Amino acid sequence: MTYTLRDRVLGCWVGKAVGGTLGQTFEGLEGPLEADFYTPVPTEMVPNDDLDLQVVFAAVLSGMDEPRVDRHLLAEAWRKHVGFPWNEYGVALRNLAEGIHPPHTGSFDNWFTCGEGAAIRSELWACLAAGDPDRAAAYAYEDACFDHAGDGIVAAQFLARLESYAFVESDCDQLLDVALEGVPFGSGIRDVVQDTRAWVAEGLHWTEVRSRIMAKYGRSDFTDVRPNTGFVILGWLAGRDFSERILICNNCGEDADSSTASLGALLGILDPGSIDARWVEPIGHDLVLNDDIYDLDAPPTIEGFTDLVLALRDRLPSERPSTAESEFDPAAFSIPVRIGWMNTLSGRWDIRDQTELPPVGTVPDLSAVEFVDGSLPGTWFSWERSAFEDRILLVRLTLDAGDAETIHLMVHSSEHFRVWLDGEYLFGGQGTQYAFPAPHMAPVGQFTDIGIGQGAHDLVVAIKRPPSTRSRAEIVLAATTVPDAHWIPHAFRPGRRPIPAEALGWSRGIVELTEGGR
Repeated sequence: MTYTLRDRVLGCWVGKAVGGTLGQTFEGLEGPLEADFYTPVPTEMVPNDDLDLQVVFAAVLSGMDEPRVDRHLLAEAWRKHVGFPWNEYGVALRNLAEGIHPPHTGSFDNWFTCGEGAAIRSELWACLAAGDPDRAAAYAYEDACFDHAGDGIVAAQFLARLESYAFVESDCDQLLDVALEGVPFGSGIRDVVQDTRAWVAEGLHWTEVRSRIMAKYGRSDFTDVRPNTGFVILGWLAGRDFSERILICNNCGEDADSSTASLGALLGILDPGSIDARWVEPIGHDLVLNDDIYDLDAPPTIEGFTDLVLALRDRLPSERPSTAESEFDPAAFSIPVRIGWMNTLSGRWDIRDQTELPPVGTVPDLSAVEFVDGSLPGTWFSWERSAFEDRILLVRLTLDAGDAETIHLMVHSSEHFRVWLDGEYLFGGQGTQYAFPAPHMAPVGQFTDIGIGQGAHDLVVAIKRPPSTRSRAEIVLAATTVPDAHWIPHAFRPGRRPIPAEALGWSRGIVELTEGGR
């Protein structure tokens, strides 16, 4: 069958909506799973940031007299229209509020540089550069550098190239070869794509391929772009039709809504007629966005969005975006601290518990600790085990939450820790090897909500030296608003007043953390 450009663009968004709606129930679950349809069966499209953000960018660019794909324009779209605080989104929005510009909003002080957040936004750039993979990848970079670096950007460019070329080519091997032309050797994305191709070619069952992907590329972060990109390729190559392919991808688990939506979009470009009616009928054609997308004039239907994208495509300039980067001095955003060392070797159970740290609820005597001035590179830092001068590291810093009356404080640590605020015990936790320092869904025991007065507060964090089996301790600190979980800019930099949430537009949408989140 011969398809028009509009057919393929519409197929892209229908496939995206199907995959995102299917996968959202299973987001974050460990595979393999056994889903065979929507659970529960919806009555409309389930809103998903995967599509929401692309609607934002397309609508904003469409409203310009002279639209162009530019990282700074996209960053402004984030600031004005997006209330998502999740993972790399929240970090990039914080960095933007602190005066940092892309690409440094994505690369600076960001634990989630390799999250799925940009890969899932690749379809817009493919549709705007249909049949031109190089241009699609250039567009994808302008987008992805806002909240990613490294493989987080590479994955978005790879998928944009793949989807762009899918408008004019259908052979899987040819598509993958062209998509990989823009992927550097040694990147996790090139490796996982090539490995997945080879394992499927060996005739292995998809569950075995999935196990191999997780064994080699899996992380505690279920949104990591490397295994999830592998699942997209696995579902595509191992399945025989649209339904089997998206179900294989979904049933790999992890960031199931994102990977399945990406695959659904690719399949919709390749063969719009392959999308079975049973997948489309429950969700309809209305374009449903999250409440945290605000002040945006968006089309009401997928068909309307398709026409908006096609009209925008015809108005974009022919030249590719400039890759020039602004100067950035990360030292200007370091966090001043005072560092001290202690141990509890001379005490008994009244001054230590089995972790060697002060027992829960107690306040240690720090009068004999000699604190020295130092700095942290940001809210995410590590300390080599060999650099521990004693068994317990003490980090003393200033916390200023601005106008917030209640804050959500996260101390994410690979090691055992305790926290005191203004000389009173606050909370503590046992070290975790489940690394996922997202304030809105941090591991159990690594966060607390506290009422806090205005002004500077003294925060002390005690961190136990890592065992000999780990070479370093890793820590992420975060202070966010309640209940919407946005990072408070400059919260740990005395003298730089945090920006009220109202000034950033964040108060316009209260984030629902149990639905539609990443």
